[in-house]
Amino acid sequence: MTSAAQPVTAAVAQFRDDVRRLVDEIARTVVGQREAVDGVVTSLLAGGHALIEGVPGLGKTLLVRTLAEAIDGVFSRIQFTPDLMPSDVTGTHILEDVSDGRRRLEFQRGPIFANVILADEINRATPKTQSALLEAMQEASVTVGKNTHALPAPFFVLATQNPIEMEGTYPLPEAQLDRFFFKIRVDYPDREQLHAILERTTGAAPPPARPVLTAERVMELRGLVRDVPIARPIQDYAVRLVEATHPGARAAAVVTRAVRYGSSPRGAQALVLAGKIAALRDGRLTPGFDDIRRAAVPALAHRILLNFEGEAEGVRADDVVRALLDVVPQEPPR
Repeated sequence: MTSAAQPVTAAVAQFRDDVRRLVDEIARTVVGQREAVDGVVTSLLAGGHALIEGVPGLGKTLLVRTLAEAIDGVFSRIQFTPDLMPSDVTGTHILEDVSDGRRRLEFQRGPIFANVILADEINRATPKTQSALLEAMQEASVTVGKNTHALPAPFFVLATQNPIEMEGTYPLPEAQLDRFFFKIRVDYPDREQLHAILERTTGAAPPPARPVLTAERVMELRGLVRDVPIARPIQDYAVRLVEATHPGARAAAVVTRAVRYGSSPRGAQALVLAGKIAALRDGRLTPGFDDIRRAAVPALAHRILLNFEGEAEGVRADDVVRALLDVVPQEPPR
């Protein structure tokens, strides 16, 4: 091994160890849900945000709170309701008395000024309030009046939505869905996991999660992810997967029949970044085809808009992506 390669190898090994400690610390509190934990951690390391879908009581809130404790970050929970206003999220200006008897406008920060934000039941708020998150999720800043305020780093939004209670909900607009790096589904625990949940929650209160990373270290890990090289054929495969979600003359049959709009370029960005993170977690210096394939469903499914025929037939966007994985070759056709 050359002396120039040693710092790179050491950085990859440290990345792998830090992420393992983070996942293990979360697992001390959250039973099972390994795919959900991995998806949330990947979204955090990529500098993105995550949308978590699952029925009530499966530990979505616990997962988010535990993550915040494990990275020693400021946690904020926003309960989205139909009467929630944008200023309830971002903050507002209030009149304050000053020493000389005058009054002046001071900006009072809203709950969005934190490292880890739980946007609980985000689809219960009106589109006007949902849109308050758009700038924050894309630019990591909030504009109130004529002033723009930077959000703390890292800034990470985890939104939850309930798939079974649709009354009184507002579907997330495509522009907001596209800003979520991954959409993660939380499933029911199996029998052994249920026993573990009962043992942890019906006895003595378990200790809180310990900080294993700092906010500064999370930002360093994000920087390392961006430095990982990716071979052109691997990147080309990610591009062709995204292109395959677009209806057109040469589209796959399932896309032509069921899809109205396909993924935006953010889908390709998510595939590449998730592939880089998977490689680093495995101790490799560059991602492979399998890393892109594993990220395809959580990265692309929520970015696919079904047409009327697809919805009438009960087609799921997840199944569209899985079908494309079967028909899009890893090597481009000659």
